[in-house]
Amino acid sequence: MINKQLLEPESIVVIGGSNNCHKPGGAVVRNLLSGGYKGTLRIVNPKEDEVQGIKAFHDVEELPQTDLAILVVAAKFCPEYVEFLAKEKQTRAFIIISAGFGEETKEGAVLEQQVLDTCERYGCALIGPNCIGLLTRWHHSVFTKPIPNLNPKGVDFISGSGATAVFILESAVTKGLPFNSVWSVGNGRQIGIESVLEYMDEHFDPEKDSMVKLLYVENISEPDKLLKHATSLIRKGCRIAAIKAGSSESGSRAASSHTGAIASSDSAVEALFRKAGIVRCFSRDELTTVGCIFTLPRFTGKNVAIVTHAGGPGVMLTDALSKGGMNVPPISGKDADELKEQLFPGSSVANPIDILATGTPEHLGIAIDYCEKKFDNIDAIMVIFGTPGLVQLYEAYDVLHKKMLECKKPIFPILPSVVTAGPEVSEFLQHGHVNFSDEVVLATALAQIMKTPAPADQTIITDGVDVSRIRRIIDGIGESGYIAPKLVNELLESAGIPTVPEFVSSKKEEVVAFAEKCGYPVVVKVVGPVHKSDVGGVVLNVGTSEHLAREFDRMMQITDATAVMVQKMIKGTELFIGAKYEPRFGHVVLCGLGGIFVEVLKDVSSGLAPLSYAEAENMISSLRGYKIIKGTRGQKGLNEKKYAEIIVRLSTLLRHATEIKEMDINPLLADENDVIAVDARILVEK
Repeated sequence: MINKQLLEPESIVVIGGSNNCHKPGGAVVRNLLSGGYKGTLRIVNPKEDEVQGIKAFHDVEELPQTDLAILVVAAKFCPEYVEFLAKEKQTRAFIIISAGFGEETKEGAVLEQQVLDTCERYGCALIGPNCIGLLTRWHHSVFTKPIPNLNPKGVDFISGSGATAVFILESAVTKGLPFNSVWSVGNGRQIGIESVLEYMDEHFDPEKDSMVKLLYVENISEPDKLLKHATSLIRKGCRIAAIKAGSSESGSRAASSHTGAIASSDSAVEALFRKAGIVRCFSRDELTTVGCIFTLPRFTGKNVAIVTHAGGPGVMLTDALSKGGMNVPPISGKDADELKEQLFPGSSVANPIDILATGTPEHLGIAIDYCEKKFDNIDAIMVIFGTPGLVQLYEAYDVLHKKMLECKKPIFPILPSVVTAGPEVSEFLQHGHVNFSDEVVLATALAQIMKTPAPADQTIITDGVDVSRIRRIIDGIGESGYIAPKLVNELLESAGIPTVPEFVSSKKEEVVAFAEKCGYPVVVKVVGPVHKSDVGGVVLNVGTSEHLAREFDRMMQITDATAVMVQKMIKGTELFIGAKYEPRFGHVVLCGLGGIFVEVLKDVSSGLAPLSYAEAENMISSLRGYKIIKGTRGQKGLNEKKYAEIIVRLSTLLRHATEIKEMDINPLLADENDVIAVDARILVEK
């Protein structure tokens, strides 16, 4: 629970506060004092009479009633302090800086539970243990540096790691990124990242609250809560970016399906972020760069003008923007010629607009004005301006400052000379601006933002899906394991997913009769072994009854073979859909091109069931091999709409059949007219 005593305490006590600012207890007191805390600050230290100019209490029993307690003492003492303060001093908020709890030992976990139980019993808010504290405009209850610039329109930052939070703040401060609050939740036993987002969502005031949230997440304990409140905040106009650490797996389990081998808990995270509309980042620098972009006016187009006085960075930025799906369109015509006449000879206005190393602050302002007022095909302006140390840049950066206030088009300042022109850059940041010192990092972060979809509609689409029949089939399955092909087909049929006509039998004459009825050529597959191809259990283009009879006899000799399946041979481009159930998250649905694309290149997109049509279309379009689906080099495109429909229907099937733990439809064969499931496997756990 988050309460007023935590957010706006009238009184704070630091248990373990000291005069040594090189230790956490002293550093917390220092930060509270330097942060201008206006309430009553108290210190408990049995060995000191005065701590940093404040009279110290030798024992907690001497304290008056106090709203918030910050504990910077050994873990073994914390449960007793919390119990006494909550009961006797009506303390209703605690920040426990101390480590040595559940993150270290079983004994520590017991202490942590005791603290939590006490807080729950008395209705207290608890941050930590094992954290750097809480930093707000009301009180700086942290022991670390740096303390960033704080203002109401700065970003809210929530971190599951104290040390990482410090390093992210270091990255942010150098860019000029302002903050509204910093939450280090530590072990997060009561207040975790999801709880902070919940509070921010339920108490959101668009006139007063920050519109940007940055997250560093090590463990998503409540995915549904994260999804709900992140989605809600984004729909209210907020923007959220997050790092989820621990995305790689040290070892992969033996998987019995393509999906099982490809999907991981990280696939679930990717799908969750995509569904919520959270921009996913993978480094501290990327997260703070995205945060800086969020503080600027929204970039809604794709066309960028680059104004630079250095050719190389302009070229690198052009390449990075193009790679990220944005355009640096050529600029020409009467207005371009007019601009060129106002610059030094040798300048280029083709885009990038290169005003040369000798270009003046006046030239910089003129070039920005033309991009803002004359060049209608430009949506945003990126300005690269540094120095080799021969001149000062105060005047140039003052021009840039004024243009950023005047222009309606967003201007991205790229000021690379953070050492040589350090004082000038610092003054520019003090005007409330941010700085992107590396043009490629900026372009990469901007591309990540632009490819992140809006929050998805979470309505379950049941059109064409027979939910009651799906449940009857699932309920009728008696044992765990891969289910029979007949049941697979029935489930797909119930979901409205088209399949190739097929027949399964252990009798040769019945298999031959079906093939003659549907017409040759046919595909023959062994039934029983999971990986049919590995054991020679798949033969294509069987064109006669004699050939079919020979293959039947051979396949029935394969180990674990129970029957033979025959299907009408059809042609098309191979596609893939799979799903895997992830505890807490639900079903992760994967899609991609079949064959080598999924098996070797692992070119797949993930989504979290249930999926909307917009989500399915976004999954498809984000594939590296998407051009094949759209049609390339004279080849006709595939029926993308039908492919998306099948993905959506499969997600609905899975939402109503959580007993399905893994499944593959591989391949689906697609052409410009249709998409048909050819082979599927479904693993059920009862």
